Amino acid sequence: MTQPIHDSLLARMRETEQMPGLSVLDHGLLVADHFRDLADHVRTGAPLRFAWKLPDWVRDPRLWARLPADETLERYQTFHDCGKPSCLVLGEDGRRHFPDHARVSKEVWLSLGECPEVAELIGMDMDVHLLKDEGVAEFAARPQAAALVLTGLAEIHANAGLFGGIESTSFRIKYKQIDRRGKAILARWPA
Repeated sequence: MTQPIHDSLLARMRETEQMPGLSVLDHGLLVADHFRDLADHVRTGAPLRFAWKLPDWVRDPRLWARLPADETLERYQTFHDCGKPSCLVLGEDGRRHFPDHARVSKEVWLSLGECPEVAELIGMDMDVHLLKDEGVAEFAARPQAAALVLTGLAEIHANAGLFGGIESTSFRIKYKQIDRRGKAILARWPA
């Protein structure tokens, strides 16, 4: 990464646990690393370093042609949860909750004078995970759609190890959702 990131942001991300044993910063780095693994595999045929379940659509060149620059993607993936330290709420059960964290993360990123293109991706980060059938057309029309769906795929794989791996029920539910959405998005694009 060539642009400086404020030390205080990095410190807050390191100090805030996404979940026990995993900081917000470590989670972002893990997502970016999983995406690089996938990108290297698709672009150059490099062997995968992580366990993956790859959907049929992941190699579609229309996805990869619509991505922003690699540096933009890496900054988005690494810092997509940068606002979580600002919106952390501990529930009565002791679990961590981060209400409206995508919006808060976008605001934090912009408040530091950072890249607006990265901020837009950060602000939309949860959209692919929450996408319903009726929203696919609007989502597919976004210039950020390819980055969001491929990052979403990397996110569920980066998190899989925390929930029992890619064979776990939790992963299979998330994978089924993103697989359906990826197919639906690509069906909206010209061949």
